[in-house]
Amino acid sequence: MLDLSVIILTYNEELHIRRCLEKISPYVKQVFIIDCFSSDKTLEIAREYSNVMILQNKWPATKYAGQFNWALENAPIDSKWVLRLDADEYLLPETIAELNEKLHCLPNNVTGIVLKRRHIFFNKWMKRGTYPVKLLRVFCYGKAKCEQRLMDEHIQLLEGTSVEFDNDFCDHNLNNISWFCHKHVEYATREAVDLLDIEYDLTGAAATDDEKNISDQAIVKRQKKHKYAKLPLFLRSFIYFFYRYFIKMAFLEGKEGFAWSFFQGWWYRTLVDAKVFEARKWLSANGYDYKHLDDKGKVALKGFIKDNWKISI
Repeated sequence: MLDLSVIILTYNEELHIRRCLEKISPYVKQVFIIDCFSSDKTLEIAREYSNVMILQNKWPATKYAGQFNWALENAPIDSKWVLRLDADEYLLPETIAELNEKLHCLPNNVTGIVLKRRHIFFNKWMKRGTYPVKLLRVFCYGKAKCEQRLMDEHIQLLEGTSVEFDNDFCDHNLNNISWFCHKHVEYATREAVDLLDIEYDLTGAAATDDEKNISDQAIVKRQKKHKYAKLPLFLRSFIYFFYRYFIKMAFLEGKEGFAWSFFQGWWYRTLVDAKVFEARKWLSANGYDYKHLDDKGKVALKGFIKDNWKISI
């Protein structure tokens, strides 16, 4: 058995939770389900597994990071290592075998492990376009936390260094395409706020991205995002789609590859830009120069975001 505990945040995940638990619970010390008061059969299913402990906590204002860090502070974790896993994700057998082979013999200065995420869309592995996405998902208990961000929260090491393992975990959501699009409408609002923060330095958080001890790929991605934020609205979303679909050859993944690249790339990124455009139009209509926004304008923009998008920053 791996000296490893798993933290899974849930809310109405009956569609995914059995698959997730069946693939991980036999191999780890304990699984902690941190549930936001599900109303479906999520907890009924979770209680079937002897090494699963359920804790419930109201979804905090600090979103995913706040809930995950609450779990780190309140779950009775007694393993050396912790794995962050979503309910619609699971480890492959070869990944579990690699953890079993390597986890116990890592040097003391290694406190984090980077795994590759493979996206499965319409039941097909998207081998081209975005793969591999490398994420720090395994870490020593007490040596890491989830960084506080509106979007793309990563595990941040507080000390030590990380190594990369060879095998993957899967992100395989079983909901339909309507659910997928609705989810990305919500994501688009948070992503728009993130880009506005980069553009206008609304919180000061973006300036510290390069200093965080997260995966190397995540740092490079953040650097690219800062460059992306400077590109013209709407053109940048098309460029991103073109890069993924043609340069990264997602077109070789057939109809699934087109839908994945279009919805998660062009359509989603265009929606983000439309929200940024909406904010800029509001600034102009209220007498602010969005190209050279002063401190008064920043305060006004924060108010717009809170009143219209229900996000406090």
